[in-house]
Amino acid sequence: MIAKAPDRVDQLQGVLLGAAVGDSLGLPREGLSPQRAARMYGSRPLEHRFLLGRGMASDDTEHACLTAQALLAAPGEEDRFARALAWRLRGWLAAMPAAVGWATLRSIVKLWLGFSPHASGVFSAGNGPAMRAPVIGACLADDHERIERMIRASTRMTHTDPRAEEGALAIALAAAHGVRGGPLGVSPGALLDEIGQRTRGEELRRALDQVGEHLARGTTAAEFARALGFTRGVSGYMLHTVPAALFCWLSSPGDVERSVEEVILLGGDADSTGAIVGALSGATAGASAIPIAWLEGLTDFPRSTAWMMQLGARLAESFGATRTEGAGPGPLPLFWPAIPIRNMLFLAVALAHGFRRMLPPY
Repeated sequence: MIAKAPDRVDQLQGVLLGAAVGDSLGLPREGLSPQRAARMYGSRPLEHRFLLGRGMASDDTEHACLTAQALLAAPGEEDRFARALAWRLRGWLAAMPAAVGWATLRSIVKLWLGFSPHASGVFSAGNGPAMRAPVIGACLADDHERIERMIRASTRMTHTDPRAEEGALAIALAAAHGVRGGPLGVSPGALLDEIGQRTRGEELRRALDQVGEHLARGTTAAEFARALGFTRGVSGYMLHTVPAALFCWLSSPGDVERSVEEVILLGGDADSTGAIVGALSGATAGASAIPIAWLEGLTDFPRSTAWMMQLGARLAESFGATRTEGAGPGPLPLFWPAIPIRNMLFLAVALAHGFRRMLPPY
């Protein structure tokens, strides 16, 4: 379903809740080929399959929420934002998350050892920074210069490969474009040109050209994936994740259900690609366009659906059209003692899924 004319509150709630549903729907399929994922979990329509027909979110959603909280703590200046995000990443790792990327892990350990947020990153082009990019783009949709500065601060804190920053910037600019245009105003050509003008990497430019060419032909997501060699699924390499995510979102920018299903069914790093496309679709069409069954199927704490709705509303207070520069409600309280307990439950379920994969169907 395509929502019409969402307001800024709806869109900033949508960027968080869209990430959460895409993440949780893709999580059981993470690392599987599209063929095996379909044999184990079926095809359309996608349903929550992580915990007894319910869904839980992984690090993709958690990083989106950490970024939102850092933006609320420091809405005006990138150095303060970087410090705020760095402390939240330290706390996130201390709570023993079940899933953490290798580059992100090494970077946060460096933060704990006393490295500054400007010197903690490691050379990697993993897609971790793309988890944090949509909320930055959605909040700062009318200021591309600030988007670039905030993306630079967020990305280099964990990943220093220029390809990681270029990919994260592409996703942030896409979220900003979706917020400005709404579900009926997204222009694939204009967006791809805009990203191309603000990035220099030849590999990304070639990938953007392929996205544009295949969109013009009316190629399906599966055909696009085969053309780019993603036959076993979309990898966690940033410049594989970004074209797959942009293609699936731009194919149906106002239809959250269709775009999220398209990218998850490609297989591979399905929780991350699902989270990114869900965030882009949610930022474009708003939380009101997310299927009710997907939202009601989320069972998580303390970052619950209701908590993320409140977080999105706070973002709108700080970054809405009528905001006062530098003013805002600040970060949203979170019952942090529950996080390690939740993480232990998540780890137990994730291990059960790992053992399940040892059994047929193969």
